[in-house]
Amino acid sequence: MTEYVHWQRLLVAALFFVAGMLNASPWEQIRSPSEHLPQAIGSYANGCLAGASALPLQGIGYQVLRSHRQRYYGHPSAVSFVQRLGKMSEQYLNTHILVGDLSLPQGGRFSSGHTSHQTGLDIDIWLRLTRERLSDKQLQNPVPMSVVNIKQYRMLKENWDARHFELIKMAAYDTQVERIFVHPVIKEKLCAEEALGQREWLRKVRPWWGHHYHMHVRLKCPYESDACQSQAAPPEGDGCGAELISWRPQPKPLVSQTKGKKKRKVMPAPCQKMLKSI
Repeated sequence: MTEYVHWQRLLVAALFFVAGMLNASPWEQIRSPSEHLPQAIGSYANGCLAGASALPLQGIGYQVLRSHRQRYYGHPSAVSFVQRLGKMSEQYLNTHILVGDLSLPQGGRFSSGHTSHQTGLDIDIWLRLTRERLSDKQLQNPVPMSVVNIKQYRMLKENWDARHFELIKMAAYDTQVERIFVHPVIKEKLCAEEALGQREWLRKVRPWWGHHYHMHVRLKCPYESDACQSQAAPPEGDGCGAELISWRPQPKPLVSQTKGKKKRKVMPAPCQKMLKSI
């Protein structure tokens, strides 16, 4: 009976794998980087990545999660950033970081999970801090740790650690970082804890829904990536005033508005050329 159950589970897993491949975007079917010089092409949410580097699955101060999804590729600047942050986390925070998604081997669109992460310049860093190295099984099926009570729109004090504050601040001070997205409640916590006169880094930290168990780090367009589309600079100031308050839950309208389907953007010409060459 046990052997039967084992084979039944293998069959179910195989069916899920096949279904996933059928629904995969063309970019998810690419298994290796292109043989070009490193170039981030297009915008963060509509682009691709030439000459990607693979982030080693573990290094000083970090481990990569769910490597079977092949989302650990990035522009060399993104790989260097993770390695820098890992070393600093090990040295100054006595922990190591868990790295979620970067980009696919040649960037491009995911079938699910992200609209950005297309140019190799976006990195998800989980807020689950641990000194102990995770096993292979734990890395492939990781358990996230939220620091926000979503329904009550407040911090989970038992899950928030002073090292979270330091980790986000450390990342924001990196000169290559353009933005860091966190849940609005996390941004409020950072604003409340930082002292006057030391708040310039908070400008980079932007509130965005969904980022309650990880921070999403976005790097600047690399100097040599001429086809990379930069994002407009964040508004002046630390972003801790009326703008942040506007994210707090509002009464729902009596009549819901139906949104039309968004048209899929046309990929930049170099990205279309990369797909055709495969």
